[in-house]
Amino acid sequence: MPPVKRVLRSRVPGATTTLVALLALAGCDAGNGTSASAKPAPRPGRTADSVELPPLHAGFDYQIGGAYPPAADVRIVSRDRSSSPAAGLYNICYVNAFQAQPEERGQWPADLLLRDADGKVVVDKDWNEALLDIRTPDKRRRVAARVEHWIDECADKGFDAVEPDNYDSYTRSGKLLTADDATAFITLLSRHAHERNLAIGQKNTAELAGLRERTGLDFAVAEECGEYDECGTYAKAFHDRVVVVEYTDSGLRKARSAFGGRLSIVRRDVNVSTPGSADYVRKTR
Repeated sequence: MPPVKRVLRSRVPGATTTLVALLALAGCDAGNGTSASAKPAPRPGRTADSVELPPLHAGFDYQIGGAYPPAADVRIVSRDRSSSPAAGLYNICYVNAFQAQPEERGQWPADLLLRDADGKVVVDKDWNEALLDIRTPDKRRRVAARVEHWIDECADKGFDAVEPDNYDSYTRSGKLLTADDATAFITLLSRHAHERNLAIGQKNTAELAGLRERTGLDFAVAEECGEYDECGTYAKAFHDRVVVVEYTDSGLRKARSAFGGRLSIVRRDVNVSTPGSADYVRKTR
């Protein structure tokens, strides 16, 4: 099966933005018109000690390429950790948890970057991102401590959930990492997210969806599951609590045909552009 296409990410430190220019809203967060440092009021029905799951079969927008005001039909939005949540919606916070973006590689201790037998850093060539070394319990704890700081920032901003990306990086590690390494690491992140009253989503990696009870994952963020006939795997494992991002019209048609009445599905452009960009696409039908 072809690898799942992950959206393009720019090299802005600490951000997951597109390669196109973002809309500028001086002094305000693009999504809700409030100061980026302002924390939105708690959503109705949420208590201080609860984890709220994303609503089922709800309008969804994938905004990890840059925040902008959601359409009227949107109830769930996913944004990069550098952005602020959208007021009144269910907000998912994107973090790159298993790989180091190029501009951040130097911020990681050298021994936490995965290396091959020749001592060379193992890199995801599609994104020029170094894989993080999560092969031992000690290294997993040390990597997790850094990612958990980002999760804390998501919680402090008022996000409802976190989306750790590159769960499937073990498949690009030249067999240096295993599925067991990945699940052990995501379990640490799940535990911390829940301690901060955040739900946590499984990003792609359909082959590990059946382990969700062991790993503590609450829902799924599935890219192109319609295109690659994987939506049913996520739907079964997460009891339809799945947000789907398709990057082609054919993928959108397939996802909607089989799961349009059950899952939260959106078609975005592969650059996840902001409105006003020539590449911008957002469709739900």
